[in-house]
Amino acid sequence: MQTIKLGGVSVPRIGQGTWHMGEDAGQRSAEFRALQEGIDLGMTLIDTAEMYAEGGAEEIVGQAIRDRRDEVYLVSKVYPHNASTQGVQAACERSLRRLGTDTIDLYLLHWRGQYPLSETVAAFERLREQGKILRWGVSNFDTDDLAELDAPACATNQVLYNPDARGIEYDLLPWQAQQNMPLMAYCPIGQGGALLHDATLQRIADKHSATTAQIALAWSLRHPEVIAIPKAVNLNHLKQNVDADSVSLDADDLAQIDAAFPSPMRKQSLQMV
Repeated sequence: MQTIKLGGVSVPRIGQGTWHMGEDAGQRSAEFRALQEGIDLGMTLIDTAEMYAEGGAEEIVGQAIRDRRDEVYLVSKVYPHNASTQGVQAACERSLRRLGTDTIDLYLLHWRGQYPLSETVAAFERLREQGKILRWGVSNFDTDDLAELDAPACATNQVLYNPDARGIEYDLLPWQAQQNMPLMAYCPIGQGGALLHDATLQRIADKHSATTAQIALAWSLRHPEVIAIPKAVNLNHLKQNVDADSVSLDADDLAQIDAAFPSPMRKQSLQMV
């Protein structure tokens, strides 16, 4: 699989998202198996957050990586209301307990909240000095937010990005590329399934003997600084996500997607879900 440097570490450009995991007790076994199978397939970057099922997703991740911690690049996120000096410390320690590890590879501020960025960054740096995190970054930050942050130590910005949510292409994606800051794309195949039934994506998928999800993933990965973190519980979907790495879209494919989902012509408000 293609890799990229994230926080000084080489990671796969397709990882595993965990949003909505841990919400249904009846699904926990399937979610646990999916994460382990995803690791087996090479998707060793796992993204989670204290917000997901109020820690439930972190618990499942912790179970899945038990005895395999060294294989995984682990990303988690702190709630904005926990982003104070003391709040970050306590939240991180809770996440570490749920994840069953001593260190989180990359710890993100989930979105901006009431606390000054300088206070949150200082708390992140304290965690890094303690060895509880290796790097830190942000999520759902726009260009103005990153400019205000003004922190070369910020390893990434995680935002919504897929063919139906292209607003970041106007300024945020180019800005991050200029700063050599990889962008993590959440919901890269959309949410709720509508994108996967698009006629244009289906036509291109048929041409490549692929699925619409693979076309959406390949489209996101056409930019060399993007990491995609789709969520999957079904083994076939996991395999399809991995195989999307080898789907190469040509100029005609990209032109068709541009016609169906036009790129932004002006600044847009950052989309979040």
